[in-house]
Amino acid sequence: MKLKIKLGILIVLLVSSFNGVIGQDKMPFLLQQYQADKGSLERFYVIDASPERRNRFIEFNKEYLNKLTTYSFNTLSQSDKVDYLLFKSQLNAYLTDLNEEEANYQKTKNWLDFAAIIYAQEKARRRGASIDGEKTALSWNRLNKELSVKMMELEKAPLLAKPMAMHINKTIKGYKKALKSINDFYNGYDPMYSWWTAQSLKKLDSAFDQYQQLAIKRTDAATSQKLDKSGIVGNPIGADAIENSLHNAFIPYNAQELIKIAEKEFAWCDAEMLKASRELGFGDNWKAALEKVKNTYVPVGKQPEMIMDLYNQSIDFIKKNDMITIPPLAEETWRMIMMTPKQQLVSPFFLGGETLMISYPTDDMDDDAKLMSMRGNNPHFSRSTVHHELIAGHHLEGFMNDRYKSYRNFETPFWTEGWSLYWEFELWDKGFPRNAEDRIGMLFWRMHRCARIIFSLNYHLEKWSPQECIDFLVDRVGHERANAEGEVRRSFTGGYGPLYQLAYMIGALQIRALKEEVVGSGKMTLKQFNDAVMKENNMPFEMLRALLLKTPLTENYKSQWRFYKY
Repeated sequence: MKLKIKLGILIVLLVSSFNGVIGQDKMPFLLQQYQADKGSLERFYVIDASPERRNRFIEFNKEYLNKLTTYSFNTLSQSDKVDYLLFKSQLNAYLTDLNEEEANYQKTKNWLDFAAIIYAQEKARRRGASIDGEKTALSWNRLNKELSVKMMELEKAPLLAKPMAMHINKTIKGYKKALKSINDFYNGYDPMYSWWTAQSLKKLDSAFDQYQQLAIKRTDAATSQKLDKSGIVGNPIGADAIENSLHNAFIPYNAQELIKIAEKEFAWCDAEMLKASRELGFGDNWKAALEKVKNTYVPVGKQPEMIMDLYNQSIDFIKKNDMITIPPLAEETWRMIMMTPKQQLVSPFFLGGETLMISYPTDDMDDDAKLMSMRGNNPHFSRSTVHHELIAGHHLEGFMNDRYKSYRNFETPFWTEGWSLYWEFELWDKGFPRNAEDRIGMLFWRMHRCARIIFSLNYHLEKWSPQECIDFLVDRVGHERANAEGEVRRSFTGGYGPLYQLAYMIGALQIRALKEEVVGSGKMTLKQFNDAVMKENNMPFEMLRALLLKTPLTENYKSQWRFYKY
């Protein structure tokens, strides 16, 4: 009898404990469900910019917004309130993008809807419908002829607004993807399909390529940038879009205020650079000092060895100063690969995470390109970027994101890049640079982060051309010209969002300000603070601040944390 009573009490305690956890953590289940549902839809509706995909995702995101209304915000825990606000913001941002895509579709239907039969063919393919090879070939031949007519019309039409041109470009990519989906399924399996469509598919795919190129050529953006010798044609989004993007990222500053922040940080870098230059005997000619540092590049074939040495120095330094918990498995599982020459055109410096991608010359690059790459990846420059890319930067980020509160999928570059740059701040402050050459190398990157804010915002505000951005990096930061071109090309044509480049410095300044509030007040040690950041996962830092400091939140909360004083 006593045993039964004890078991009964234990069961009651376990159930009570379980219910307490469930009651406290309501949002994680909803977020996990959303991600699973979203993944299923993304794998099924794969054709970008198709009306079918767009309408389904509008319906889907509205459905989850409605689910949020079933929660009583004021009864939620602080953690749930943060997740609620971020999820609501995320859903609204997705819907804004989808509605904008629909508006651009309505403006461009004349240039696109003639090929809508491809959508129907791809939709039938998904469930294995039999296909009539002859009818399919004839339909594609008709489309090929219509494309020729559309191209002649487009040549004579007024220039396309940038959003319209971008939508046409995206839709054509979707058509090509649908054609490939159809062909991959039936070709070689259905002999009549293969016999009939071989030539018509090839011609149609080529015609879409030509149509895509013509749409790009016939845009305002292409015309305004055609005299730019850089050859880089991006998509500056304008002041209104920047403001909306900053609002969605929980950044309560406008573009001009962010530029002022960059200029103040730049002034600090300038002063420190002059100190190091004078120490090396170059007086105020800091570019001459920078040249000396660039020429410290290691012999051919020794770059991986140099990176390994810098990694060992930084990891030992972090451990010695007891700055953060480093899981042994995170140390064990990172690795190196060499970056291809093609990738180096947009990534002139090494990239990291679990895999460190080394950007360094290969034997088939010309001599000038080899030298620029070697100089730009010298040991003193790399002193900042090794721990930025590995530990405690990107590699540790990814490792911890997979293991702690992984339901939080609020990925923001302010957290991703801000955290890694924050470690450059921390190691600088604790004396990681050993001499003036090290300080110049680390300052080069800090100046670069300031420059990213200035050139990316001026570009998206349509004040600077890509070539002006390149010249700014060369003149103001001291970049090798080829590396500056790669940075600008990566910024505007590499698939990054418009706020990505400014997020490095702004994110780092946010976390530094939060550290001062939390560690400076004695609420946590530095190690406790850094561990806490890693265990809350990727989110806007203002919401992380709400978690760590338990700041009041309302259902209609708007960003208000002014984390930087001019």
